[in-house]
Amino acid sequence: MANNKETATFIIEHIGGEENIISLVHCATRLRFQLKDTSKVDEEALKNNPGILTAVESGGQYQVVIGNHVAKVYQEIMNQYQIQSGDSTSNGSASNADEIKKSVRSKNPLAKVFEYISGTFSPLIPSLAGAGMVKALLAVLTMFNWLSEESATYAVLDAASNGLFYFFPIFVGISAAKFLNANPYVGGIIGAGLLEPSFTSLMDSSQNLDFLGIPLIISDYSTTVFPLLVAIAFFAPLERFLKKYTPDTIQLFFVPMLSIIIMTPLTALIFGPFSQYLSQLIADGLVALLSFSSVLTGMLMASVWPFLVVLGVHWGLTPITLDNLARNGDPLNAMQAGSTFAQMGIAFGVFLRYRKNKNIRSLSFAATLSGIFAGVTEPILYGLILRYRRLIPILMVSGAIGGGLVGFFDARLLSFAFNSVLTIPAYSPIPQYVLSIAIAFAVATILTFIFGLGKDADASLEAEAANEIANESSEEIAAEAAADDKEELVEGTQIQIHSPLEGELVPLKEVEDEVFSSGAMGQGGAILPTEGKLVAPFDCKITSFFPTKHAIGLTDKNGIELLIHIGMDTVQLNGEHFSSSVKEGQEVKKGDSLVNFDIEAIQQAGYSVVTPIIVTNTNDFKQVASEKSRHVAPSDSIITVVK
Repeated sequence: MANNKETATFIIEHIGGEENIISLVHCATRLRFQLKDTSKVDEEALKNNPGILTAVESGGQYQVVIGNHVAKVYQEIMNQYQIQSGDSTSNGSASNADEIKKSVRSKNPLAKVFEYISGTFSPLIPSLAGAGMVKALLAVLTMFNWLSEESATYAVLDAASNGLFYFFPIFVGISAAKFLNANPYVGGIIGAGLLEPSFTSLMDSSQNLDFLGIPLIISDYSTTVFPLLVAIAFFAPLERFLKKYTPDTIQLFFVPMLSIIIMTPLTALIFGPFSQYLSQLIADGLVALLSFSSVLTGMLMASVWPFLVVLGVHWGLTPITLDNLARNGDPLNAMQAGSTFAQMGIAFGVFLRYRKNKNIRSLSFAATLSGIFAGVTEPILYGLILRYRRLIPILMVSGAIGGGLVGFFDARLLSFAFNSVLTIPAYSPIPQYVLSIAIAFAVATILTFIFGLGKDADASLEAEAANEIANESSEEIAAEAAADDKEELVEGTQIQIHSPLEGELVPLKEVEDEVFSSGAMGQGGAILPTEGKLVAPFDCKITSFFPTKHAIGLTDKNGIELLIHIGMDTVQLNGEHFSSSVKEGQEVKKGDSLVNFDIEAIQQAGYSVVTPIIVTNTNDFKQVASEKSRHVAPSDSIITVVK
């Protein structure tokens, strides 16, 4: 049999070569490839290799099933080739990753920019949505006087909601570096350097500042995005260059040290000030345009506002807004509301059109509420609009209509506030302002509902919804399979394997994963659990335990090697909703607790919890037979192994 290194080389050669691979991750038994072109795969050769159990295309990935030693083959591949390690932390949506990656194949520079931005912000979407909802909750509590803004409780919750936005450069640095396959923590340090008190205190200095003789312009970088996106785009190739020419003996500290020394000042000297100059230029242009036509200014302001936010140059308008408020009110902020409410309308339109898909429904609904009540639209902008570019023209059109109407009615902001339903009294005249933002919201909702996210996204989201429906009906599938009887046992010493879970026993062939249902991994059964507690089915040793805790390998005194895989594709949850206090190499007794998992949370994340229980060394025994389908408890026998 080929060794792990030979197997790794064989796989890369027959999967289309290194250049055909977008990214690679592995779970407990299989390598999961994101490929550019699956037609280049020599599937027959892969399946015939003795070191490979089978190969199959599933869930938007090309999966090569290795078995329990998959981690060693994975490591050999990563050691030999320059392949990006995939990210399995995005709530399990392989289709979302596919959509983000598709743009890079076109070699279109603009598409690559959107891919980079979308790939950076996708992992941050749940955090943005959560923080936005906390802001919305605070707004409602204070509006009804259920919570005082002067209380310590408010201060704690306000800090919780503002933390992500204030330290946004750090999170952007981490996520962008991870997307570009650079050290994410060095990326975070580059962002943190711009927020560190020693740096920010320089803003109070009245002296002309310089760095090694180069003029240094200091500004507030909290909540900004553009400087870090540019900085990490430079940092990633710099790190690769340094690694290439740095001796291994000092690479551990020298590459991060030099990267930080180069990139942090470079960001402060060039990328940050550039956004400052650009914002001032835009502000001056809008003021000049405002004197020419308020309607045209409103249309332009609302249509480009989201992109000013992405670039981080929108703060350049704040001094103008504050100056206008000291006079007779600010029209620019009111015009901007056309864009803000258009974004809310887009989120609501997505919610209405795709309400059968749990993931997109949850995101769009939360994003709509955080926008309406708190004026926080980052989850909409980064989670929906920049991910699905079909929404960009809808945003520009609906925002321009709302902003143009605000300019036509000469609506103005009278006291500083963010655009939300709760801040409507801060604008005048209120009826005309409300009419303008309502029309922007309605137009965006209707256009989004009619045109959707595009054919590819529609197909992907419909497939996800179908999978969710299938998962919800899995209990019915298990009940229908109850008529399947256990096969007749051959002569020999019989060993009983007891159920590690409480739930419905399902024939292995009914599992919706070809690798398991085909028997490629071995024979056994599967359970649809009703309680999220996995226990040891016999006295045994834990011979493998995947870091994400979704899969565990056990070996008993009879030499039975048992793999228990909780759910389908749950490796992509990256350990979320799983907990355990046991470890690899530990001896456990029958009935000992191994893993606890949250069934409802896993299903809400879009995954089936059907759990295959496989004797991976089936060929070492005369027979491995599963009991008939029925409700089982941890004390019940489910598999008989005949020696």
